[in-house]
Amino acid sequence: MNKNKKVNAAILIIGNEILSGRTQDTNTSTISLWLNSIGVKVQEVRVIPDIEKTIIDTVNDLKKKNDYVFTTGGIGPTHDDITAQSISKAFKLDYEIHKEAFKILEGYYKPGEFNKGRQKMVWMPKDAKLILNPTSGAPGFYVQNVFCLPGVPSILKSMLGGLKNEIVGGEPILSKTISLRTVESEIAKSLSKVQEDNTDVEIGSYPFFQAGKLGVSIVIRSEDKLKINKCVLQILDFVKKKKIKLVDR
Repeated sequence: MNKNKKVNAAILIIGNEILSGRTQDTNTSTISLWLNSIGVKVQEVRVIPDIEKTIIDTVNDLKKKNDYVFTTGGIGPTHDDITAQSISKAFKLDYEIHKEAFKILEGYYKPGEFNKGRQKMVWMPKDAKLILNPTSGAPGFYVQNVFCLPGVPSILKSMLGGLKNEIVGGEPILSKTISLRTVESEIAKSLSKVQEDNTDVEIGSYPFFQAGKLGVSIVIRSEDKLKINKCVLQILDFVKKKKIKLVDR
């Protein structure tokens, strides 16, 4: 793949526990940072419930619009873990026991522990390729450009490294953050001018609250370090003129 080509991805968080607020999603950040480092830009994140039709429709939509789709959640041993079955239907593939995954988990558990409930984790779309799991044994899987990972953050994080050879990205997406003791309204006009002068660089401003005081972090993102540096100089120029204080975060 041409390194100059823009490569994009979508993240699909599957699980009622995320929508109910019982579980906090940290997987979006983990996956996004990892993808940025290998030159893949996340352009969309969706959170959906454990409903088969919703999973099928969303996966079919996202896999057409993105180079890669990453799903998290719903591949465990319980009754509401329906991601693998839903992905099978999305791709019109048989849902069956994956022989290699069966061998992995049969060897992972002690004799007698690989019960029927745990065997649910080896049911996958026909001919799915495995994503190995160095933490808890149960592999994830992928079909074409859709990669299915578990919802447990520590396990998901440990599995990403094994995917590096399967994902072809562009240039790594770089970022620089400038944090200021100010409010957004004070810098909005000046920052808009910098953005207008640098349309191929992504510039965002994000308020924060630290040590009882308000501030704004400006994040500049691009594949080109020189373009980032140019924006930084322009921002620091207006910051100096306005006598705004820089802060460490």
